[in-house]
Amino acid sequence: MEQFNLLEGNNSFNDHTIQSVQMNHAKNEVKQMGIEEKKTAVNEEIKKVNQLPAHSTYATHRMRVLNKILHLLSVQRTTSQDEELELLFAGLSI
Repeated sequence: MEQFNLLEGNNSFNDHTIQSVQMNHAKNEVKQMGIEEKKTAVNEEIKKVNQLPAHSTYATHRMRVLNKILHLLSVQRTTSQDEELELLFAGLSI
């Protein structure tokens, strides 16, 4: 039984590792995009979200995140805001 628990633990570790690698890959792709490309991607996503039901909690939250991204793209950012922007993009998988 103890071996089974060790295997289970390894599986969750592997899942976490795969997710980390995927997030890093998404971050690198976002870093390579220019600001205009990012704005275009966000605007396309906004069009998609606008097709969802207006009272959807998911749509409301996603729109809030997209607006935050547009705001961060339009202002001079600090290092922490740059990091936040990268995380927002990575989380959206645009």
